[in-house]
Amino acid sequence: MQKTQLKNYIEYLKSQPKGFTYESAEEKLLEIKKSCTNCSHCPLANQGRSKVVFGIGNPSAELMFVGEGPGRDEDKQGIPFVGRAGQLLTKMIEAMGLSRDDVYISNVVKCRPPSNRVPLPDEMDACTQHILWKEIALIQPKIICALGSTAAKAMLGQDIKISKIRGIFQKADCIDIMPTYHPAYLLRNPEAKVSVWEDLKKIMSKIQPQG
Repeated sequence: MQKTQLKNYIEYLKSQPKGFTYESAEEKLLEIKKSCTNCSHCPLANQGRSKVVFGIGNPSAELMFVGEGPGRDEDKQGIPFVGRAGQLLTKMIEAMGLSRDDVYISNVVKCRPPSNRVPLPDEMDACTQHILWKEIALIQPKIICALGSTAAKAMLGQDIKISKIRGIFQKADCIDIMPTYHPAYLLRNPEAKVSVWEDLKKIMSKIQPQG
């Protein structure tokens, strides 16, 4: 993440009392969720969404997954990563020895883009500034796994092909970012699962005590 993109996140983090408890982070996330139920900060609000799909998971998670945006199933249920790609993500998390309750899962944009198109820059900017940076500030994950090009671009502030940066930890302030392929890409290109598993093992080495 570029420093300019991190500005709101850092300012928000500094405004919070030190030593969040599980309950206080959970309560604040709920407040943000309620405040964005009828969000109209970008054009996606008027392009056929059913629900604003807020992040879900452990408010004190060491590991956070960030994808691109909700698909059809997520838009219907209001929960991130519940379709075929979400089922694969769940298997990936379980292969790491974790459960969805151990991590936090969110998206760059919280409303489904029409026809599942890639979110536009103004849509990404609005949603990261109003929601995603605040989620990150409250959760304070040790590692963010950026799933796919859109998430990597949002996290790093650079439009670089995911194939060029996947598997390499990037530093954003005090958080390590691991870019890797999106589960939807793996459904279309199952041969890439081997590469993603290598990326996940690198994450595991940082969040699990050795020896």
